[in-house]
Amino acid sequence: MDVPAHAGVAGYREYDKLGTGCCVASIQYKERVKQAEDWILANPEPPSKWPWRWLYVSGRTAYALVRDIANGNLTLHAMSLVYTTLLSIVPLLALSFSVLKALGVHERMEPFLFQFFQPMGPQGVQLAEQILGFVDNIKVGVLGSVGLALLVYTVISLIQKIESSFNMIWRVPQMRSVGQRFSNYLSVIMVGPLLMVSGIGMSAAVLGTEAVQTLAAIEPFGSLIALVTRLMPFFLVCGAFTFFYAFMPNTRVKIKYALIGGVLAGILWQAASITFAATVATSARYAAIYSGFAIGIIMLIWLYLNWLILLLGASISYYLQNPGAIAKHREVQFSPELQEKIALTLMWQVCKPFNEGKPAPHQEALEHKLRVPGEVTRRISDKLIRHGLLSLAGSGGDRLVPGRDLDLITVDDVLKAVRQDEERMVQRLPNVLPPELMERRLVAGGKTFPELFRDSSAEKRVEASKSDQAHEVAR
Repeated sequence: MDVPAHAGVAGYREYDKLGTGCCVASIQYKERVKQAEDWILANPEPPSKWPWRWLYVSGRTAYALVRDIANGNLTLHAMSLVYTTLLSIVPLLALSFSVLKALGVHERMEPFLFQFFQPMGPQGVQLAEQILGFVDNIKVGVLGSVGLALLVYTVISLIQKIESSFNMIWRVPQMRSVGQRFSNYLSVIMVGPLLMVSGIGMSAAVLGTEAVQTLAAIEPFGSLIALVTRLMPFFLVCGAFTFFYAFMPNTRVKIKYALIGGVLAGILWQAASITFAATVATSARYAAIYSGFAIGIIMLIWLYLNWLILLLGASISYYLQNPGAIAKHREVQFSPELQEKIALTLMWQVCKPFNEGKPAPHQEALEHKLRVPGEVTRRISDKLIRHGLLSLAGSGGDRLVPGRDLDLITVDDVLKAVRQDEERMVQRLPNVLPPELMERRLVAGGKTFPELFRDSSAEKRVEASKSDQAHEVAR
């Protein structure tokens, strides 16, 4: 900190106190942040009573969401989906509306499109009308085989992008097969809107029955029915989000967590709609800066917010179903200590119930019990299975049992299996290390490198003298 030239000893003392106070405050702040982070990430005994457990789970999930947004994973995929949406929105609506048009009920889906663009203001309504005009002009029956194939490919590429983003969130390494993509995607595109229209029709039919009308005339049932009617679009949005979270990832998603993510994403989407309509869409800055392109810029921002909210809800569902996946970094570093301790803990959790005659534990339940990311435990368990120390059992092949008799499994076997280089990269290293280091002898563990250098030189001199003696004998 710079001190003015005219400051005396007292001035220097004041500046020194100020600087010391700032440093102490900064250190205290960092310590508190570290304590909160340790409580969230490395708590060996998480709270089990309400509301502390709820606060603990909410804090961990919020930490993981902020980390993913700060790392740019979610934002990057949201921007990619915006670009794909611009290319695919008209073909997607054309295919979705084709079945509804054949049944004459496509008008019931149009209010949802207007509701989506409503936060963009009056221009958003005009944009929705233009999109519907484009959809009406597309005649699926006269496109021909090539045109229809391109139309279907454009739509499938959009849903494939969505699945790829969801698989990234759920840490799923593989996409659906090509046959599954066509069957699953097209069934959702064609049948999904029909089911939504059927649900709307059933709701209207129920609300129009004589019994419901009689209840509506009695308070407080009348106010309650009116509230449910007003909230019906919100419920449909939450249902759509829940369906996406349960269907899109190429893995098994529990309905409970998909529903929680869908409701939270629906609330966030409703709040974003109100905020966007009150701020961005009515702002005169965009019109002044971008002129006629303002509506396009506003649409891009609104699409980006929608995709980001959808991905945030998917992340919430994932972290609630897999609490062990929450760590300081998204990609966990596989340290030797972590691998060895996980391997020993896994073997203990599998061998102990087997030794006591209890049922074999489920692999997924065991991973949740360890409270570490699933990809870490799965990699270690797969390695132990390949070395014959563990085996899959049960009707569904989802239980873990010892791979051989317990008397034939030692701790060294487990550590050797974890440490083994299955890729054989070690063989590529130059042969410069002493044998005790290459064979991991414990005797060399406490030696310094200068001592190892001296031992190596002494061994070389002994080998050289033995070689000279062998040559002398040979002569």
